[in-house]
Amino acid sequence: MTQTWLTQEAADRLRAELTMLESSGRKEVTAKIEAARAEGDLKENGGYHAARDEQGKMEARIRQLKQMLENAHIGVPPASDDGKVGAGMVVTAIIAGDEMKFLIGSREISSGDLDVYSEKSPLGSAVLNQEIGAKVSYTAPNGRQISVEILAAEFYS
Repeated sequence: MTQTWLTQEAADRLRAELTMLESSGRKEVTAKIEAARAEGDLKENGGYHAARDEQGKMEARIRQLKQMLENAHIGVPPASDDGKVGAGMVVTAIIAGDEMKFLIGSREISSGDLDVYSEKSPLGSAVLNQEIGAKVSYTAPNGRQISVEILAAEFYS
């Protein structure tokens, strides 16, 4: 399993979502399923099938949240700044001629103010563990080579 770095705020937000889904969320979906089941023939009951789909998506999100929180490193980013790009850092870079700021890590960390790239994405894997000032390139999904110059990297807070 991959370990995800989360701020305390992000971890609290995810725990609250998990609690809500496991309690009132499950009760609401169960009530929808029961109401649709009471309507009769389940083969042609769109409400029943929609409620079951909703239940499946909710249970998948519950599993995702549990796994993420179990394998998360929660708290303040590492104190030592070795000058390299790492998970949980906001990177400022010139990408294909344009300056851009983005977060390396999980979208769950961000409060929505930055683009987020996974460490496993083409851009994320190109800049991960690179030093400030490094010039690297990666291959985009369309096959194009894209150049990146790392200007700065700081821990997200």
